[in-house]
Amino acid sequence: MANGKVNTKIKDMNIECTDLKRKKLYDFLDKRLVLYFYPKDMTPGCTTESIEFNESLSKIKKLKTNVVGVSRDKINSHEKFIDKHGFKFPLIADTDEKLCRSLDVIKEKSLYGRKYMGVDRSTFIIDETGKILHSWRGVKVKGHVEEVLAKLKELK
Repeated sequence: MANGKVNTKIKDMNIECTDLKRKKLYDFLDKRLVLYFYPKDMTPGCTTESIEFNESLSKIKKLKTNVVGVSRDKINSHEKFIDKHGFKFPLIADTDEKLCRSLDVIKEKSLYGRKYMGVDRSTFIIDETGKILHSWRGVKVKGHVEEVLAKLKELK
């Protein structure tokens, strides 16, 4: 199992996705893959990040790369999120946290003194063989998509 470390391979697994043709994670590896994890649909930071990926999608696709977002939200929440903002890339509903845990993005968080387990905003660039080429942990939304684009160009 990769645990999200660079130069390790991600594990293929069954997924629930808004793109119904894609049933397994490796179905996205016909090209490189930007796999980004975010805490929750319809929240300010997650919405901004997803909109920025959507606005940069044509540039990312020119670099022969797919984009897929992942959260623990249910598929119907993802569909509403896509409909509201017009995203042109799919979202994975990782309700059982299998994908999140395989890449070690579930972390203890704290909000108003209450501790809970949540998704650590993270992004991975994965090659066609499933190998992690680069990762970001604890992502700050501002400027992140530009960083991803720059890294994709560098790895070209």
